[in-house]
Amino acid sequence: MSKLGTLGARLHRGEIGYDFVGKRKIWYAISILITITAILGLTVRGLNMGIEFQGGAVFTTPKHMSASVTQAETYAQDASGHDAIVQKLGDGSLRIQIAGIDTDKSDQIKDQLSKDLKVDSENINADLVGPSWGDQIANKAWEGLAIFMVLVVIYLAIAFEWRMAVAALVALIHDITITVGIYALVGFEVTPGTVIGLLTILGYSLYDTVVVFDSLKEQTKDITKQTRYTYSEVADRSINGTLVRSINTTVVALLPVAGLLFIGGGVLGAGMLNDISLSLFVGLAAGAYSSIFIATPLVADLKEREPQMKALKKRVLTKRAQAAAKGEPLDAPASAVPLDDDDEPEGAAAAVVGPRNQPASRNRGRGRPSGKRR
Repeated sequence: MSKLGTLGARLHRGEIGYDFVGKRKIWYAISILITITAILGLTVRGLNMGIEFQGGAVFTTPKHMSASVTQAETYAQDASGHDAIVQKLGDGSLRIQIAGIDTDKSDQIKDQLSKDLKVDSENINADLVGPSWGDQIANKAWEGLAIFMVLVVIYLAIAFEWRMAVAALVALIHDITITVGIYALVGFEVTPGTVIGLLTILGYSLYDTVVVFDSLKEQTKDITKQTRYTYSEVADRSINGTLVRSINTTVVALLPVAGLLFIGGGVLGAGMLNDISLSLFVGLAAGAYSSIFIATPLVADLKEREPQMKALKKRVLTKRAQAAAKGEPLDAPASAVPLDDDDEPEGAAAAVVGPRNQPASRNRGRGRPSGKRR
Protein backbone atom coordinates (compact mmCIF):
# COMPACT_ATOMS: atom_id res chain seq x y z
CA MET A 1 0.00 0.00 0.00
CA SER A 2 1.24 3.50 -0.80
CA LYS A 3 2.28 5.86 1.98
CA LEU A 4 -0.80 8.03 1.29
CA GLY A 5 -3.04 4.96 1.45
CA THR A 6 -1.44 3.86 4.71
CA LEU A 7 -1.83 7.35 6.15
CA GLY A 8 -5.48 7.44 5.10
CA ALA A 9 -6.17 4.05 6.72
CA ARG A 10 -4.53 5.09 9.99
CA LEU A 11 -6.43 8.39 10.02
CA HIS A 12 -9.68 6.51 9.44
CA ARG A 13 -8.95 4.05 12.27
CA GLY A 14 -8.17 6.93 14.63
CA GLU A 15 -4.56 5.87 15.22
CA ILE A 16 -3.22 9.31 14.30
CA GLY A 17 -4.81 12.66 13.66
CA TYR A 18 -4.43 16.41 13.39
CA ASP A 19 -6.23 18.74 15.78
CA PHE A 20 -8.35 20.68 13.27
CA VAL A 21 -11.11 21.62 15.70
CA GLY A 22 -8.68 22.58 18.47
CA LYS A 23 -7.02 25.09 16.14
CA ARG A 24 -10.31 26.42 14.78
CA LYS A 25 -9.57 30.00 15.88
CA ILE A 26 -6.61 30.04 13.49
CA TRP A 27 -8.78 28.85 10.58
CA TYR A 28 -11.50 31.34 11.47
CA ALA A 29 -8.96 34.17 11.53
CA ILE A 30 -7.56 33.13 8.13
CA SER A 31 -11.05 32.92 6.62
CA ILE A 32 -12.09 36.27 8.07
CA LEU A 33 -8.93 37.89 6.68
CA ILE A 34 -9.51 36.38 3.23
CA THR A 35 -13.19 37.35 3.29
CA ILE A 36 -12.45 40.95 4.30
CA THR A 37 -9.87 41.17 1.50
CA ALA A 38 -12.44 39.82 -0.97
CA ILE A 39 -15.10 42.29 0.17
CA LEU A 40 -12.62 45.18 -0.08
CA GLY A 41 -11.76 44.04 -3.60
CA LEU A 42 -15.43 44.06 -4.53
CA THR A 43 -15.96 47.47 -2.94
CA VAL A 44 -12.86 49.20 -4.30
CA ARG A 45 -12.30 47.56 -7.67
CA GLY A 46 -15.65 46.00 -8.42
CA LEU A 47 -16.27 43.23 -10.91
CA ASN A 48 -15.08 43.40 -14.49
CA MET A 49 -18.43 42.65 -16.10
CA GLY A 50 -18.35 41.11 -19.54
CA ILE A 51 -19.98 42.58 -22.59
CA GLU A 52 -23.04 40.39 -22.05
CA PHE A 53 -23.84 42.45 -18.95
CA GLN A 54 -22.86 45.86 -20.32
CA GLY A 55 -24.04 45.62 -23.91
CA GLY A 56 -21.90 46.36 -26.97
CA ALA A 57 -20.48 44.58 -29.99
CA VAL A 58 -18.28 41.55 -30.61
CA PHE A 59 -16.22 41.40 -33.81
CA THR A 60 -14.67 38.16 -35.03
CA THR A 61 -12.03 38.33 -37.74
CA PRO A 62 -11.16 35.62 -40.31
CA LYS A 63 -8.78 32.82 -39.39
CA HIS A 64 -4.99 33.11 -39.31
CA MET A 65 -4.73 36.84 -38.86
CA SER A 66 -1.26 38.33 -39.14
CA ALA A 67 -2.07 41.22 -36.78
CA SER A 68 -1.11 40.76 -33.14
CA VAL A 69 -3.45 41.16 -30.18
CA THR A 70 -1.77 44.44 -29.22
CA GLN A 71 -2.16 45.86 -32.73
CA ALA A 72 -5.81 44.82 -32.96
CA GLU A 73 -6.49 46.36 -29.54
CA THR A 74 -4.98 49.66 -30.66
CA TYR A 75 -6.99 49.63 -33.91
CA ALA A 76 -10.25 48.89 -32.05
CA GLN A 77 -9.72 51.62 -29.46
CA ASP A 78 -8.86 54.20 -32.12
CA ALA A 79 -11.91 53.25 -34.18
CA SER A 80 -14.40 53.21 -31.30
CA GLY A 81 -13.02 55.63 -28.73
CA HIS A 82 -13.74 52.95 -26.09
CA ASP A 83 -11.62 50.37 -24.33
CA ALA A 84 -11.45 47.10 -26.22
CA ILE A 85 -10.72 43.52 -25.18
CA VAL A 86 -8.98 41.42 -27.81
CA GLN A 87 -8.47 37.66 -27.57
CA LYS A 88 -6.71 35.40 -30.04
CA LEU A 89 -8.61 32.17 -30.59
CA GLY A 90 -7.17 28.74 -31.32
CA ASP A 91 -7.77 28.98 -35.09
CA GLY A 92 -5.81 32.24 -35.32
CA SER A 93 -8.84 34.53 -35.54
CA LEU A 94 -9.29 37.53 -33.28
CA ARG A 95 -12.27 38.21 -31.00
CA ILE A 96 -12.68 41.94 -30.34
CA GLN A 97 -15.13 43.12 -27.67
CA ILE A 98 -16.17 46.75 -27.35
CA ALA A 99 -18.76 47.75 -24.75
CA GLY A 100 -21.26 50.59 -24.85
CA ILE A 101 -21.80 51.05 -28.61
CA ASP A 102 -24.97 51.00 -30.74
CA THR A 103 -25.73 49.60 -34.21
CA ASP A 104 -24.64 52.68 -36.21
CA LYS A 105 -21.38 52.92 -34.33
CA SER A 106 -20.84 49.20 -34.80
CA ASP A 107 -21.00 49.50 -38.59
CA GLN A 108 -18.47 52.35 -38.55
CA ILE A 109 -16.07 50.38 -36.35
CA LYS A 110 -16.41 47.32 -38.56
CA ASP A 111 -15.51 49.31 -41.68
CA GLN A 112 -12.52 50.92 -39.95
CA LEU A 113 -11.28 47.57 -38.61
CA SER A 114 -11.46 46.05 -42.09
CA LYS A 115 -9.16 48.83 -43.37
CA ASP A 116 -6.70 48.61 -40.48
CA LEU A 117 -6.54 44.81 -40.50
CA LYS A 118 -6.52 44.69 -44.30
CA VAL A 119 -9.41 42.24 -44.63
CA ASP A 120 -12.73 42.40 -46.44
CA SER A 121 -15.47 43.95 -44.34
CA GLU A 122 -17.79 41.06 -45.21
CA ASN A 123 -15.35 38.62 -43.59
CA ILE A 124 -15.61 40.31 -40.20
CA ASN A 125 -18.53 38.97 -38.19
CA ALA A 126 -20.22 41.55 -35.94
CA ASP A 127 -22.66 40.61 -33.16
CA LEU A 128 -24.52 43.16 -31.08
CA VAL A 129 -25.30 42.26 -27.48
CA GLY A 130 -27.88 44.07 -25.37
CA PRO A 131 -27.37 44.49 -21.62
CA SER A 132 -30.88 43.19 -20.89
CA TRP A 133 -29.82 39.64 -21.83
CA GLY A 134 -27.03 39.63 -19.26
CA ASP A 135 -29.35 41.14 -16.66
CA GLN A 136 -31.84 38.33 -17.22
CA ILE A 137 -29.12 35.72 -16.73
CA ALA A 138 -27.90 37.43 -13.54
CA ASN A 139 -31.43 37.66 -12.12
CA LYS A 140 -32.12 34.00 -12.88
CA ALA A 141 -28.81 33.06 -11.29
CA TRP A 142 -29.67 34.95 -8.09
CA GLU A 143 -33.07 33.28 -7.99
CA GLY A 144 -31.51 29.87 -8.51
CA LEU A 145 -28.92 30.56 -5.82
CA ALA A 146 -31.58 31.62 -3.31
CA ILE A 147 -33.72 28.54 -4.01
CA PHE A 148 -30.65 26.30 -3.76
CA MET A 149 -29.65 27.76 -0.39
CA VAL A 150 -33.15 27.33 1.04
CA LEU A 151 -33.40 23.72 -0.16
CA VAL A 152 -29.94 22.90 1.21
CA VAL A 153 -30.79 24.28 4.65
CA ILE A 154 -34.09 22.40 4.74
CA TYR A 155 -32.52 19.12 3.62
CA LEU A 156 -29.59 19.27 6.03
CA ALA A 157 -31.84 20.29 8.92
CA ILE A 158 -34.00 17.22 8.26
CA ALA A 159 -31.23 14.74 7.41
CA PHE A 160 -28.83 15.93 10.12
CA GLU A 161 -29.70 18.89 12.35
CA TRP A 162 -30.08 22.65 12.13
CA ARG A 163 -26.53 23.35 13.40
CA MET A 164 -25.06 21.41 10.49
CA ALA A 165 -27.40 23.22 8.11
CA VAL A 166 -26.18 26.57 9.43
CA ALA A 167 -22.52 25.50 9.19
CA ALA A 168 -22.98 24.28 5.60
CA LEU A 169 -24.70 27.55 4.67
CA VAL A 170 -21.84 29.58 6.16
CA ALA A 171 -19.32 27.45 4.23
CA LEU A 172 -21.19 27.99 0.95
CA ILE A 173 -21.39 31.76 1.47
CA HIS A 174 -17.68 31.67 2.37
CA ASP A 175 -16.86 29.93 -0.93
CA ILE A 176 -18.95 32.28 -3.06
CA THR A 177 -17.50 35.39 -1.39
CA ILE A 178 -13.91 34.23 -1.86
CA THR A 179 -14.46 33.23 -5.50
CA VAL A 180 -16.18 36.51 -6.41
CA GLY A 181 -13.55 38.46 -4.45
CA ILE A 182 -10.72 36.82 -6.38
CA TYR A 183 -12.45 37.78 -9.63
CA ALA A 184 -12.60 41.39 -8.44
CA LEU A 185 -9.00 41.53 -7.18
CA VAL A 186 -7.43 39.89 -10.24
CA GLY A 187 -9.75 41.53 -12.74
CA PHE A 188 -11.10 38.37 -14.35
CA GLU A 189 -13.99 39.09 -16.70
CA VAL A 190 -17.42 38.01 -15.47
CA THR A 191 -19.47 36.32 -18.21
CA PRO A 192 -22.52 34.03 -18.25
CA GLY A 193 -20.03 31.17 -18.21
CA THR A 194 -18.67 32.51 -14.93
CA VAL A 195 -22.17 32.48 -13.46
CA ILE A 196 -22.67 28.87 -14.57
CA GLY A 197 -19.36 27.83 -13.03
CA LEU A 198 -20.14 29.70 -9.81
CA LEU A 199 -23.42 27.84 -9.36
CA THR A 200 -21.73 24.52 -10.17
CA ILE A 201 -19.09 24.78 -7.43
CA LEU A 202 -21.77 24.87 -4.76
CA GLY A 203 -22.51 21.20 -5.32
CA TYR A 204 -18.84 20.23 -5.04
CA SER A 205 -18.39 22.23 -1.86
CA LEU A 206 -21.51 20.75 -0.31
CA TYR A 207 -20.47 17.19 -1.17
CA ASP A 208 -17.30 17.22 0.95
CA THR A 209 -19.14 18.90 3.81
CA VAL A 210 -21.94 16.30 3.84
CA VAL A 211 -19.42 13.43 3.82
CA VAL A 212 -17.85 14.74 7.04
CA PHE A 213 -21.25 15.48 8.57
CA ASP A 214 -22.44 11.95 7.86
CA SER A 215 -19.40 10.51 9.63
CA LEU A 216 -19.91 12.92 12.52
CA LYS A 217 -23.57 12.00 12.87
CA GLU A 218 -22.73 8.29 13.01
CA GLN A 219 -19.98 8.69 15.59
CA THR A 220 -21.92 10.97 17.93
CA LYS A 221 -24.87 8.64 18.49
CA ASP A 222 -25.39 8.32 22.25
CA ILE A 223 -22.25 10.37 22.83
CA THR A 224 -23.55 11.59 26.21
CA LYS A 225 -23.60 8.00 27.51
CA GLN A 226 -19.79 7.82 27.61
CA THR A 227 -17.15 9.87 29.42
CA ARG A 228 -14.08 9.34 27.25
CA TYR A 229 -14.46 11.96 24.53
CA THR A 230 -15.92 15.42 24.08
CA TYR A 231 -17.97 16.40 21.03
CA SER A 232 -15.07 18.40 19.59
CA GLU A 233 -12.74 15.39 19.82
CA VAL A 234 -15.23 13.20 17.96
CA ALA A 235 -15.64 15.95 15.35
CA ASP A 236 -11.86 15.99 14.96
CA ARG A 237 -11.84 12.28 14.26
CA SER A 238 -14.59 12.69 11.66
CA ILE A 239 -12.47 15.22 9.78
CA ASN A 240 -9.35 13.05 10.01
CA GLY A 241 -11.25 9.95 8.95
CA THR A 242 -12.40 11.57 5.71
CA LEU A 243 -9.36 13.82 5.14
CA VAL A 244 -7.57 11.73 2.52
CA ARG A 245 -10.86 11.06 0.76
CA SER A 246 -11.59 14.79 0.59
CA ILE A 247 -8.09 15.53 -0.73
CA ASN A 248 -8.34 12.81 -3.37
CA THR A 249 -11.79 13.96 -4.45
CA THR A 250 -10.64 17.56 -4.78
CA VAL A 251 -7.47 16.69 -6.71
CA VAL A 252 -9.37 14.41 -9.10
CA ALA A 253 -11.96 17.15 -9.66
CA LEU A 254 -9.30 19.85 -10.16
CA LEU A 255 -7.27 17.92 -12.75
CA PRO A 256 -9.83 17.96 -15.60
CA VAL A 257 -10.82 21.53 -14.69
CA ALA A 258 -7.17 22.56 -14.87
CA GLY A 259 -6.94 20.83 -18.25
CA LEU A 260 -9.90 22.83 -19.53
CA LEU A 261 -8.50 26.06 -18.07
CA PHE A 262 -4.84 25.87 -19.08
CA ILE A 263 -5.04 23.73 -22.22
CA GLY A 264 -8.53 24.52 -23.48
CA GLY A 265 -8.25 28.21 -22.68
CA GLY A 266 -4.54 28.76 -23.18
CA VAL A 267 -3.99 26.67 -26.32
CA LEU A 268 -7.38 26.50 -28.02
CA GLY A 269 -8.41 30.04 -27.15
CA ALA A 270 -10.65 31.80 -24.66
CA GLY A 271 -14.40 31.45 -24.66
CA MET A 272 -17.30 30.07 -22.65
CA LEU A 273 -15.29 26.94 -21.78
CA ASN A 274 -12.49 29.04 -20.31
CA ASP A 275 -14.91 31.17 -18.29
CA ILE A 276 -16.61 28.15 -16.72
CA SER A 277 -13.36 26.33 -15.91
CA LEU A 278 -11.81 29.43 -14.30
CA SER A 279 -14.63 29.87 -11.79
CA LEU A 280 -14.69 26.10 -11.17
CA PHE A 281 -10.95 26.02 -10.45
CA VAL A 282 -11.12 28.87 -7.92
CA GLY A 283 -14.33 27.63 -6.33
CA LEU A 284 -13.24 24.00 -5.93
CA ALA A 285 -10.11 25.03 -4.05
CA ALA A 286 -12.13 27.32 -1.76
CA GLY A 287 -14.74 24.59 -1.25
CA ALA A 288 -12.16 22.01 -0.18
CA TYR A 289 -10.76 24.46 2.37
CA SER A 290 -14.15 25.37 3.85
CA SER A 291 -15.25 21.74 4.16
CA ILE A 292 -12.25 20.85 6.30
CA PHE A 293 -11.44 24.04 8.18
CA ILE A 294 -14.76 25.87 8.53
CA ALA A 295 -17.89 23.71 8.40
CA THR A 296 -17.12 20.97 10.94
CA PRO A 297 -15.26 23.19 13.47
CA LEU A 298 -18.26 25.54 13.33
CA VAL A 299 -20.63 22.64 14.08
CA ALA A 300 -18.44 21.67 17.04
CA ASP A 301 -18.56 25.26 18.29
CA LEU A 302 -22.36 25.34 18.10
CA LYS A 303 -22.78 21.92 19.72
CA GLU A 304 -20.40 22.69 22.58
CA ARG A 305 -22.77 25.49 23.61
CA GLU A 306 -25.51 22.98 24.43
CA PRO A 307 -25.98 22.21 28.15
CA GLN A 308 -25.66 18.47 27.49
CA MET A 309 -22.35 18.88 25.67
CA LYS A 310 -21.06 21.28 28.33
CA ALA A 311 -21.89 18.69 30.99
CA LEU A 312 -20.25 15.95 28.90
CA LYS A 313 -17.07 17.99 28.50
CA LYS A 314 -16.98 18.64 32.24
CA ARG A 315 -17.35 14.90 33.00
CA VAL A 316 -14.66 13.95 30.50
CA LEU A 317 -12.16 16.47 31.86
CA THR A 318 -12.96 15.49 35.46
CA LYS A 319 -12.39 11.83 34.69
CA ARG A 320 -9.07 12.60 33.00
CA ALA A 321 -7.97 14.76 35.93
CA GLN A 322 -8.79 11.94 38.37
CA ALA A 323 -6.93 9.41 36.23
CA ALA A 324 -3.92 11.72 36.01
CA ALA A 325 -3.92 12.17 39.80
CA LYS A 326 -3.89 8.39 40.29
CA GLY A 327 -1.18 7.92 37.68
CA GLU A 328 -3.46 5.87 35.46
CA PRO A 329 -3.08 5.96 31.64
CA LEU A 330 -5.47 8.34 29.90
CA ASP A 331 -7.65 7.64 26.89
CA ALA A 332 -6.28 10.18 24.45
CA PRO A 333 -8.34 11.37 21.49
CA ALA A 334 -7.21 10.48 17.99
CA SER A 335 -5.57 13.85 17.49
CA ALA A 336 -3.34 13.24 20.50
CA VAL A 337 -1.93 9.94 19.23
CA PRO A 338 1.31 10.53 17.33
CA LEU A 339 2.81 8.51 14.54
CA ASP A 340 4.77 5.38 15.34
CA ASP A 341 8.51 5.81 15.83
CA ASP A 342 9.18 4.29 12.41
CA ASP A 343 6.85 6.71 10.65
CA GLU A 344 7.27 9.87 12.71
CA PRO A 345 9.34 12.52 10.91
CA GLU A 346 11.27 15.16 12.77
CA GLY A 347 8.90 17.79 14.09
CA ALA A 348 5.82 15.59 13.68
CA ALA A 349 4.96 15.95 17.35
CA ALA A 350 4.17 19.60 16.73
CA ALA A 351 1.88 18.75 13.84
CA VAL A 352 -0.05 15.86 15.36
CA VAL A 353 -1.43 17.24 18.57
CA GLY A 354 -4.32 17.01 21.00
CA PRO A 355 -5.59 18.84 24.05
CA ARG A 356 -2.92 20.58 26.05
CA ASN A 357 -1.28 18.88 29.02
CA GLN A 358 -2.71 15.52 28.04
CA PRO A 359 -0.35 12.55 27.71
CA ALA A 360 -0.53 10.64 24.47
CA SER A 361 -1.35 6.97 24.34
CA ARG A 362 0.38 4.75 21.83
CA ASN A 363 -2.00 1.84 22.30
CA ARG A 364 -3.68 1.20 18.97
CA GLY A 365 -7.42 1.50 18.96
CA ARG A 366 -7.57 3.33 22.30
CA GLY A 367 -8.13 6.70 20.67
CA ARG A 368 -11.30 5.70 18.87
CA PRO A 369 -14.59 7.22 19.96
CA SER A 370 -17.54 4.95 20.32
CA GLY A 371 -21.21 5.34 21.01
CA LYS A 372 -21.22 2.30 23.28
CA ARG A 373 -21.46 2.71 27.01
CA ARG A 374 -18.12 2.43 28.77
